[in-house]
Amino acid sequence: MSQTDLRDDAEVCLCFHVSEHKVRKFLARVRPQVASQLADCLGAGTGCGWCRPYLEQMHRQWQAGEHVALTLDPQAYAAGRAEHRRQKKTRSD
Repeated sequence: MSQTDLRDDAEVCLCFHVSEHKVRKFLARVRPQVASQLADCLGAGTGCGWCRPYLEQMHRQWQAGEHVALTLDPQAYAAGRAEHRRQKKTRSD
């Protein structure tokens, strides 16, 4: 499977529909000191929790002055999130 940047309009936080583009704009505008402040970007990372490691990755890239992007196939990303939610539900039952 080849990895490509998610499209700008692809959602990083699927719970709150926060796109990669919105995260980039938030990073540039707000300049958060820690990744957890990305929650102020329309609630990113505060739902199921799947996107938190990816938001942290994007924050690290931004801090390092790198291009901020997730390199993951969008279908694989969505499938991973679905599995994460399934496992989370199983643990809470």
